[in-house]
Amino acid sequence: MVRYEPVDSPDATTIFPYHELDPPTITDVYRAKPVVSRFLPRTPLVRSDPLSAELDADVYLKREDTLPTGAFKVRGGVNLLSTLSDEFKSTGLIAASTGNHGQSIAFSGAQFDIPVTIAVPEDANPDKVAAIERLGAAVVKHGANFDEAREWAEEQAATEGYRYVHSANEPALVAGIATAGLEVVEDLPDVDYVFCPVGGGSGASAYCLTVGQLTDAAIVGVQSEAAPALYRAWSEDTLDPHERMETMAEGLATSVPFALTTRILRDHLDDFRLVSDDALLDGMASMLAEEHLVIEGASAASLAGARAMEEEIAGSTIVLQLSGRNVDQAKIRRVLDR
Repeated sequence: MVRYEPVDSPDATTIFPYHELDPPTITDVYRAKPVVSRFLPRTPLVRSDPLSAELDADVYLKREDTLPTGAFKVRGGVNLLSTLSDEFKSTGLIAASTGNHGQSIAFSGAQFDIPVTIAVPEDANPDKVAAIERLGAAVVKHGANFDEAREWAEEQAATEGYRYVHSANEPALVAGIATAGLEVVEDLPDVDYVFCPVGGGSGASAYCLTVGQLTDAAIVGVQSEAAPALYRAWSEDTLDPHERMETMAEGLATSVPFALTTRILRDHLDDFRLVSDDALLDGMASMLAEEHLVIEGASAASLAGARAMEEEIAGSTIVLQLSGRNVDQAKIRRVLDR
């Protein structure tokens, strides 16, 4: 069994010698494209007539919710595992997740026949946990939140020899996710704004490296004001953890900014907005009522951000990243009540 000791990390998470912190290049993204296409379908980019009327703009939805796991992160999982060193294929992988990253690695592990263990918080979304288990991964519940589950997974990687799959400090993961941006450029090269939910920052980073670099579009990140760790990292140039992490949107619920994605966002993100959890719930309700789409709270951040910039984006062509649909039944009931 191969074991690795942690190395010095610029952020408050644990990294190992196999973790690279240099951002992927556009060449890396193009190399990832045929890998991702082999395992996953192209996702639709569709115009929303109701939201276009509301925002006085041409609004398109990038439907990452249509992917097999119901969320965008699976693009990164299959690309990362396609490059995995043979030494880890028998020992297996470990990751921490509130759900979508875990499903991504579980799905990808099943494709490549690699064992996977996912650490989740004790109160993790039960639907996401069930989905991870259906994909064949072992689930371990640990801690009150994502960061406590993450710390346990990092310790297990060091002591048991698992390959720890970081949720953000993985260039191959970001490159895989960025293949969605190539699809947007191919389908809608004249886009003006792309709005992306931000939790750990892998999705927004991916669009910065593709749509942001290949077109004149402005990339806008959107995070919950109840969990603003990456917003502060971006605006103040710090990797210090944030004391506040209270959002109901588990996909945005981290108090620790990550070195790789923070670097990409500081270099390339055009704007960053904070929105309330009420705005996230309103976005979920609008998508259900107007588009008959069930999306999770994190996914609704893109619409909440566009609404916060309504005057600025009027008359423009905008893309909203719908990052995922994996919302638990309790939140669906809250949305229906609205």
